[in-house]
Amino acid sequence: MNNFKVLVTGATGLTGSHTVQLLLDQGRPVRVLAHGEDKRSKRLQDLGAEVAIGDLLNLSDVRSALNGVQSAYFVYPLSPTLVQATVIFAQAAKEARVEIVANMSQWNSRPSAKSPATINHWLSEQVFDWSAVPVAHLRATMFSEWLLWVARSIRQGAMTMPWDASSRCSPVATEDLAQVIVAILETPVSHSGKTYPLCGPAVHSFAEVAEIASRVLGTQITYQQASVDTFAESIGQTGNALFKEHCRAVAVELQEGVFDETNSLVAQISGRPPMTIDDFVAKNRAAFV
Repeated sequence: MNNFKVLVTGATGLTGSHTVQLLLDQGRPVRVLAHGEDKRSKRLQDLGAEVAIGDLLNLSDVRSALNGVQSAYFVYPLSPTLVQATVIFAQAAKEARVEIVANMSQWNSRPSAKSPATINHWLSEQVFDWSAVPVAHLRATMFSEWLLWVARSIRQGAMTMPWDASSRCSPVATEDLAQVIVAILETPVSHSGKTYPLCGPAVHSFAEVAEIASRVLGTQITYQQASVDTFAESIGQTGNALFKEHCRAVAVELQEGVFDETNSLVAQISGRPPMTIDDFVAKNRAAFV
């Protein structure tokens, strides 16, 4: 696949930026779809990526971005327009005869999910399946990067999140998800039609995550549950009603044990073990101290 062009959406985001870097490091031609020309798109261009300017809600833009592309990574922000963007992307990918789309979904994607945002991810999966575009659905659990989003409170001695301290999940680093994405894009036939629940190597309660961070950083960090409104304000999402509704729904599903599971798929697909929470905190120590 060395000469096959790859389209990466969300290239300035968590999974997208890691995916672009991995592909470029391996000498793959990469095109990214950026919403506008700015410092972030200029950085991608400087790294060696071809930058296409466009909107995922504009069919003409997406058709142009997928022209000549053999495989693509599709990721979309937490937004009520996800399904519309998926319809557009699937149609353009079908026209371009893309060999595989790696579609970033959510761990608890199902029609009975409590979060409207999660139901939209399930609908997005159905759209790709109806379109007959070769696709692999990546149902990722909570990102380890949530810790970076609350790094300021951690530096003050408290890990503040809106989940119950005893709720459990198996966080996964987006760097590890990128390894999976690249593996899928490199071998489309092996992954087409598959749905992968992707998670980290171990299940922890949020109180246990705070204890791990304390041990790795050599300082006392306590877990504190905050209201969703307080949490949203602390990470700059005060006016994002969909995000807050999603957090409330996830809080309930965490208590129900929906996320209390782990598996070895990340290692099996990528060929390397995913980072533990210990590894992640150590690697990002500078953000927490």
